[in-house]
Amino acid sequence: MTGTDTATRPDWLRIRADFPVLTRQVHGKPLVYLDSANTSQKPQAVVRAMDEFYREHNANVSRAVHTLGSEATEAYEGARRTLAAFINVPADELVLTSGTTFAINLVAYSWAMPRLKAGDVILLTLMEHHANIVPWQLVAERTGASIRVVGITPTGELDLDDLHAKMTADVKLLAFTHVSNVLGTVNPVAAICREARKRGIVTVVDGSQALPHRAVDIPALGCDFYAFTGHKMLGPTGTGGLWARRQHLREMPPFLGGGEMIREVRFDKTVYNDPPHKFEAGTPNIAGVIGLGAAVDYLSGIGMADIEAREQALLRLAEERLSAIPGLRIVGTAPGKAAVISFLVDGAHAHDLATLLDLEGVAVRSGHHCAHPLMAHFGVPATCRASLAFYNTHAEIDRLGTAIEKARTLLA
Repeated sequence: MTGTDTATRPDWLRIRADFPVLTRQVHGKPLVYLDSANTSQKPQAVVRAMDEFYREHNANVSRAVHTLGSEATEAYEGARRTLAAFINVPADELVLTSGTTFAINLVAYSWAMPRLKAGDVILLTLMEHHANIVPWQLVAERTGASIRVVGITPTGELDLDDLHAKMTADVKLLAFTHVSNVLGTVNPVAAICREARKRGIVTVVDGSQALPHRAVDIPALGCDFYAFTGHKMLGPTGTGGLWARRQHLREMPPFLGGGEMIREVRFDKTVYNDPPHKFEAGTPNIAGVIGLGAAVDYLSGIGMADIEAREQALLRLAEERLSAIPGLRIVGTAPGKAAVISFLVDGAHAHDLATLLDLEGVAVRSGHHCAHPLMAHFGVPATCRASLAFYNTHAEIDRLGTAIEKARTLLA
């Protein structure tokens, strides 16, 4: 794995070489991959870790005492410990999941469903991903609770005055994103959670777009639940996790039943395993979790402070380049935002624009970005989104700008 010590700055071009897909050509042009908020590319270290597991250690975990079984279990639980250390929590408070969607649904069904009732309120924000809206709608339908929504400012920041006004005594749960996948807005999680705790409101934070791009210290945030997705942080698809306060894990019933989540099964009664295994029924994505552990090692080897600084520099360059293009409007201009740029070009539908950019080898996402309510708020059906990662380059930013200018001419 490429890494750096504290005495040297990262060699970004050398680091970029760890990502084989970035050497591809698309439509005869070098690939410019600007869709990392959708899914990040994977370094060779992650691919090697998964390949090594299948080649040399493949066995089920926690099922056998033979050598391969012990090796698989140690590698899997070692990855859990690596992930836990990355976010500064005990390993036995970290439930391994298939990603943020599963993690939020676990909280919805195991914590919220048994507790909420008619008259209770679930507080969400306008900038949420569908994965942090739909599970709460299902909870509300089944419990009689209602949903209340916090607005945003014209620049795309959370309206904190509106948030505080809506944190009334009937609010039992507040679910919100750490970083907006559409706007790049970084919410003040610690301050929000502090206010929620004063009012006895349980907090669920969607960390999908935060963990890959900045250091996250969960105890410092003060939330009750924190969900994240592995494939956005250099890891494989089908991986992720849920951190929860120990008291919640002890009190919550299992979400799924089956193997591994049990201590003893009789036909008259089942005794469940201790957390976090109580919530991990069935054979897990062993190779995927090992790959995610390798991804965390890779990120740590570079240093999250250096990664954030690199991406912020790329963001400033990209915003300057795109702002100079006539007819282009950036959606979401909150100060301190993450390296995500949603934009519109006058007279061009987002899908048409993205298709023309692809012909130039530039990969951006177009659509509603799993945020229909936010698109409706801005009065648009879709935007284009360029999301940056530390493996992008200054030259790629210029390629993006040039491709937009060419597409704008064709669509005029």
